[in-house]
Amino acid sequence: MSSSPALSPRVLRYGTDAPLPEARVLRAGPWRVTLENGALRYLTLALPAGDVDDVEVVRGIYVAVRDHNWATIAPRFTRYDVDERSDSFTVRLTVEHTEREIDFTWESTIEGTADGRLVYEMDGHARSTFRRNRIGFCVLHPMEAAGTRLEVEHPDGRSDSGVFPEAISPHQPFFDIVAMRQQVAPNAEVEVRFEGDVFEMEDQRNWTDASFKTYCTPLALPYPVEVKAEERVRQRVEIVVRAAGAGNKPPRHVSKATSATVAVGDQPMGVLPPIGLQVASHGQPLSTRDIDALRRLRLAHLRVNLDLTRPDWETRLHQASAEAHALGAALEIEAVCGDTGAGIDALAATLASKLPGARLARVLVFPRTGVVTTEPVMRRAREAFRAARLDVPLGGGTRADFVNANRAQLLVEQMDVFGYAINPQVHAFDNASLVETLAAQAVTVDNARRLVGGRPVAVGPVTLRQRLNPAASGPEPEPAPGQLPDRVDVRQMSLFGAGWTLGSIRRLASAGAASLTYFETTGWLGVMERTEGFAEHPAFPSFAGMLFPVYHVFAAIGVLLATGVPVEVLPVTTTPALAVEALVLRAGNQVLVMVANLTGANQQVKVTGCPLMGPEVRLMDEVADELMFRDHRGLRGPIAMGPVPELQLDLRPYAVAIIPGRAHPRG
Repeated sequence: MSSSPALSPRVLRYGTDAPLPEARVLRAGPWRVTLENGALRYLTLALPAGDVDDVEVVRGIYVAVRDHNWATIAPRFTRYDVDERSDSFTVRLTVEHTEREIDFTWESTIEGTADGRLVYEMDGHARSTFRRNRIGFCVLHPMEAAGTRLEVEHPDGRSDSGVFPEAISPHQPFFDIVAMRQQVAPNAEVEVRFEGDVFEMEDQRNWTDASFKTYCTPLALPYPVEVKAEERVRQRVEIVVRAAGAGNKPPRHVSKATSATVAVGDQPMGVLPPIGLQVASHGQPLSTRDIDALRRLRLAHLRVNLDLTRPDWETRLHQASAEAHALGAALEIEAVCGDTGAGIDALAATLASKLPGARLARVLVFPRTGVVTTEPVMRRAREAFRAARLDVPLGGGTRADFVNANRAQLLVEQMDVFGYAINPQVHAFDNASLVETLAAQAVTVDNARRLVGGRPVAVGPVTLRQRLNPAASGPEPEPAPGQLPDRVDVRQMSLFGAGWTLGSIRRLASAGAASLTYFETTGWLGVMERTEGFAEHPAFPSFAGMLFPVYHVFAAIGVLLATGVPVEVLPVTTTPALAVEALVLRAGNQVLVMVANLTGANQQVKVTGCPLMGPEVRLMDEVADELMFRDHRGLRGPIAMGPVPELQLDLRPYAVAIIPGRAHPRG
């Protein structure tokens, strides 16, 4: 047996061997803020009333440099000085953004004072001529602000009152902002003031970001815009708190001891929806070993993307149908046709005459131009499938993020099913931001169900990176030597990717999604590495046939699905919300508990409310044996326990515990 490449603990945890910037908590009077990678995050205010908890007022403040395709150009810090005091701080930064033709640099001072004033200033200039869509500040407001009032001040001095929208707003809820004031408690007001540009707000829940974003440069202005060499950009954000006694109350102490709780409820939130994967986009057919491994997942469907305007679509359809049959799964089809429906008739005829025995889960249809189902395409599909006497759920929606459907005029009365895709990296790319998106995924399902009048919502594909960019104004650049394509995230093969995925399943299933489609079968975008046609890549240190940690998440669910009993999703409350994630399923008297540490520190996790008879704890962590990557039975453990009222888990950074067991008799 050949040896696999050595996976360092950092590769296994995060999917990267690069050092990560260290976050630190700073204090400024009543404020507690986290400084991370040059951004201020989780701006939390200690309110005057002693019986009121601290409240997160701002989710983040950062400077964004985005190119003509809305790609974010990562910062590189040449100065990063922090003067930290007991009740105030000063940060001085020098930052560069350099990629292809873009060369932009800026200097910054971030000041937090003892009287509750926070100021973030940036002074930048271009060192080359390039096109940009945005340069400057973005301020994030937590999505929990939905439904609360605020006052918005405009450049002409006028002020309007409004509300952070509760339903996901398809368009900007506020324009022309120079300041906003929000009442965060009966006797506490926070003002955020902007200088250097005109700002407006968008609802980022459209892309599963857990925030509203106030950003510079209105989208009504033309973009991309050419930035000339030596052109300057100066901006300033100031946050002031006005609250009686706020300056006298320090923020609550944040202990460095990491412990978490997972509280499990008994009344199910619903039944686990059918879960499937996509056909691998690399085009290599599944090998016998691939099929054996994937059959253990008990996939409900296999999704294939067919471009009916290309000559090879029928070959792809037959290969996908054969693979779905081998996996015991139905076939889900994403069909892209001509803008008036050209190609749909041929698809319907082929399904009826050449694949009459194929099990079809659903067919979603889209035009070649754009990413949202149009009336001509939907009507043509209805007619073609009716003529071919195909009885299959037929629908559409969007091939991209929920925002595209939220902004469209959908003819939902013609759809049997509505679908949209999810990825957590439209605006931010660090682990913490990806964790934040999990709660927003459920919000999109709630909004989608209202949007389509209660029709079934098929969420997918769920991927770590965007599979297509509908906002791009030009072709995606080719990856530089040694780099991965933009669609690929090395965290696909990491522990973090597994923990994020089980959290996603829990959130989407609990919100009432009718079906879920994740990732691909094999390859860089899959749940395991392919065995045939494998080629090594320095930025993705996998080996042929490698089982990624996320594979074991789906395999554990597959064991429960094999019982043939409906699988219930039990309610879960995690504390702290962004530190730990869990998925608890029950099928008859069989229970599956999966718990993920989503932080880079050791955590003690207590699981309550789910008493099990004889659970066996199996672990995926940084000291996992190589067998985990080769065999579905290769998880570290088992650690056997007797009947226990609660589970005590010691989890290493980004570790995942998989705990099957029998439910303890009640009463």
